[in-house]
Parts: sequence; C-alpha cells; structure tokens
Amino acid sequence: MEGKASVVMMGLGYIGLPTAALIAQNKTHVHGVDINPEVVETINKGKIHIIEPELDNAVAAAVSEGYLKAAITPVEANTYLIVVPTPFKDKNEPDISFVEAATKAILPLLKKGDLYIIESTSPIGTTEKMMDLIYSKRPELKDELFIAYCPERVLPGNVMYELVHNDRVIGGVNEESTERAVEFYANFIKGELHKTNARTAEMCKLVENSSRDVQIAFANELSLICDKAGINVWELINLANKHPRVNILQPGCGVGGHCIAVDPYFIVADYPMESQIIGKAREINNYKSFWCAEKVKTAKLEFELKNGRKPGIALMGLAFKPNIDDLRESPAKYIVQKVLQDANNEEYYIVEPNIKSHRVFKLTDYKEAAKKADIIVFLVKHKEFIELDINGESKKILDFAGIKNV
Repeated sequence: MEGKASVVMMGLGYIGLPTAALIAQNKTHVHGVDINPEVVETINKGKIHIIEPELDNAVAAAVSEGYLKAAITPVEANTYLIVVPTPFKDKNEPDISFVEAATKAILPLLKKGDLYIIESTSPIGTTEKMMDLIYSKRPELKDELFIAYCPERVLPGNVMYELVHNDRVIGGVNEESTERAVEFYANFIKGELHKTNARTAEMCKLVENSSRDVQIAFANELSLICDKAGINVWELINLANKHPRVNILQPGCGVGGHCIAVDPYFIVADYPMESQIIGKAREINNYKSFWCAEKVKTAKLEFELKNGRKPGIALMGLAFKPNIDDLRESPAKYIVQKVLQDANNEEYYIVEPNIKSHRVFKLTDYKEAAKKADIIVFLVKHKEFIELDINGESKKILDFAGIKNV
C-alpha cells in the first residue's frame, strides 16, 4: 500500500502513537505523521520515543507486520485523525495553529466521503472552524466530507487499556458525521460510544478535566489551611472521607500534565466572567506549587541557622504524577526550578527514577539522594520513594506527596 493508507494519524505523541498502534493492531493500515524526523525514524524501527506500558510491543508488532508506517508528510487515506498539541499563547490563550497546520497538510489529499476527526483538546468551535477552512480551500467538497470531534480520556501509564475500554464521546458537525465517526471507532473500542454534536464533545473534554482541577484545588486549599492550623491534612481527609457522601481527593504540590493543568484555560479564555470557580481553582493549584517552593527555602534557612552550615537537599521527583516519565506542566519540575533559582552553594540531589537523564538537571539515584541529604523533599509519590526506609534518621522531611501517609 505504498503511498496510500486507510488511516492517517497526524501527530505521534502521547496519544497519537498509542492510538495508531491500536488501530494497526486491528489489521488496519496506518500512516503516522510527525514533524520530528527522529520520532519517525524511531517508530519505523519498531521502537518508541515515549514510556508507556505495552506500547513498545504494540508498535513493534504493528511495524513488523506492515500495518504501521511513520513519515513526516501525509498520504491519501479514507480517515484522517488530528492528534497534535494545542499549546498556549501569552495570557493562557489557546493556540490551535498546530491543528490548523495539520489540517492544511491534508487538504490536497481529501476526497468525497473521507472522514476527518479532531482528537486534540480544542476550544469550543474549533471543529467548525476547521470545517470552514477545509471548505473555503476545497469548495467542491462542501457537505461531502464527514467531520467530527472525539477527545481521548486516558490515564498515562494505562493508555493501551483505556483506549480500548473507556467510553468515548463523539460529536459530528451533523448527524451523518457523528454516525460515520461512531462506525470508525467501533472497530477497535469496546467502551460505549456516546453520540452528540461537535461543540458539546469539545466542551465535554474541557469540563471533565476542569472538574478534576476544581476537586484537587479543594484538597490543596485544605492543605494550606491545615498547615497553618497545625493539623495533619492527610489524617483529616481520611477521616472526612468516612462520611458516606464525602470523597475529598489527596493534595499534592500542584497540578500537572497536559490535561488537568491546561484544559480549564480553554474555558476561562473564552468565558472569563462565567468561569469563576474554574479560574480560581487554577489559581489555587498554581499557588500550591509556589507555596511548596517557599517551604523548601524556609527549611533551608532554618537548617543553616541551627547547624551553622549549608544543608544537602534531595528534591524527590520531577514527573507530573507518580510512576511515569512525563514532565509536561509538572509542578514538581517548577518547584525544583524555583528552589534552584535561590541556590547559594547548597548541595542539591535531584531525583527522577523514571528517566535516565535530563538536559537541565543532573540526576541522582533516589537511595543515594536520601542517604546524603539533610532535607528530603517529596514532590511526587513514586513507588520507589514509598519503599524508602528513613525512619529514625535525623533528617528534615517535607512531604508534599503523602509519602509518609501511605
């Protein structure tokens, strides 16, 4: 099938590559497109450039069997999936230029009856904007394409399972587009496929993660209050959750990742007056990271005053959540950067057991860091940190991840 495929996947990142591998596992020819030649080369060798359980085997099998091929340019297909990043401009305004660029790249290849789906997190109305773009450049295709929006809702670390088993919300620009998109996803998804329109599907993705952000903000706000009140927030939440209708989440050092820490801004940017709680939750979760960094600085000064020397400080974790290698929008990484900005000849041991190296930070083995440090700062609840035995040692511990309350 040289030069032609059943599916073109525009974007081979944390969602695009697993989705491409899943579709290819179902004996469907997938042509993956990525602007990074190194990513393309890696995938065509049957290897992966991201860490995700089971993804390596899926990609290796799909490539060796000839169902998955990567390139830097698209080819003609029947179905086109847009799974590219949607970053932010200044003032937290969403940037859909990558979605637009990916759409323009496939414009010459589109033909009557093709299915075009956006999976990228997008501001409300993006699918309709891309439809207008397509028809303005290819007027002969007006009302001849099937156009829909279908957001992913997977958990990093369990993507290959959740892609198959999670329910999906599918919204077309018209009923025919919705039906055609449902038919496509039904080939490889076992979860229920819920039909709606494109704008509702776009909003659904944003609302899901905004809801979680608000719930985390409540827990993080409690942690700030409890710190001032001299109360163990972990014990408090555990007791409060004994109520049959209360389910408070666990606090952390902020909120990270390319979903929960980002998606609320898509709503706030377009509806600033109406999104008061959503906007405030973002402020609280961002402030928690700043607060944690200040706590580390205070502990450092207190140690120096008490002991007459600079402390060794272990900063434990860089990922945005436990047991993954993903550092996108990571509050832990922000805290490390903030602390190092105020460095003054202290010895820092920066730890992230899920990556081998970092272009900015010199990494230290977690056991060595815990042994050498005077102050241990837990930023992420990695399994390695939970297993550390530091009881009885005269070390200052700042636990922002609930390590000691497992």
